[in-house]
Amino acid sequence: MAVTAQMVKELREKTGAGMMDCKKALTETDGDMEKAVDFLREKGISKAAKKADRIAAEGSAHVAVDNNTAVLLEMNCETDFVTKNDQFKTLLEEIAQHLLSQKPATVEEALQQPLHGEGETLEAYINSNIAKIGEKLSLRRFTLSEKTDEDAFGAYIHMGGNIGSLTVVEGTTDEAFAKDVAMHIAAVNPRYVSRDAVSTEEVEKEREMLKTQAKNEGKPENIVEKMVEGRLGKFFEEICLLEQGFVKDPDQKVKKLVADKGATIQTFARYEVGEGMEKKEDNFAEEVMSQVKK
Repeated sequence: MAVTAQMVKELREKTGAGMMDCKKALTETDGDMEKAVDFLREKGISKAAKKADRIAAEGSAHVAVDNNTAVLLEMNCETDFVTKNDQFKTLLEEIAQHLLSQKPATVEEALQQPLHGEGETLEAYINSNIAKIGEKLSLRRFTLSEKTDEDAFGAYIHMGGNIGSLTVVEGTTDEAFAKDVAMHIAAVNPRYVSRDAVSTEEVEKEREMLKTQAKNEGKPENIVEKMVEGRLGKFFEEICLLEQGFVKDPDQKVKKLVADKGATIQTFARYEVGEGMEKKEDNFAEEVMSQVKK
């Protein structure tokens, strides 16, 4: 039986599942609406759709490495209890291995790819885990990094997955050193590798703000420029990895430690779980009272 757009629309309204999932369900059940609903429920997709409006701002950052490819990802859930669940940990690793093998460019592309290149899609796999775990789960973001045999990955996971960082250190195979750099990135949260990576517009905006600050402090014009340049140096120390004092030895700049290794920092990524997301605030007293009043 041919599946029509109207049939897909009707099934979406009944289950809240995605258009492609609805189309597949109708195709698999030869257009039988009731069987299609059951098909989606069996796959956990219908339940997953009902959880779609929940807030999932907890979760874990996770790093996996396969030879010269590495991935840092953030997987979200609704409560931090789930992150300790073995099934959730397995989910993290399965998704990481998928990303390493299939190398998608975006989350959207990853979700539509067959898991590990065969079988159900990654999206369907996540949905089946939603049905089993009972919480909304979502792959928020990931970063894939490549290196050569002469380079090292630095990977670090902090506080059981609350913060994750991944860096590529070129010119050395010292993984312990690279991990130390990743630990520094997790702790200090730089935004750029070096001064050169900061846009001219951002530097000029900061310079103008610092000039205004100095003038408001009543500093003479002839020393304002020197003050501004000095404070601009502090600005670079705050946001640039190579300009920062190393977290394990603040008297040493990261750039000196890297130079002493004959190495360079190619790139880095740092994920803090839930950053920039709305988080659900539970008020248990109010929740109890609301139940009492019913």
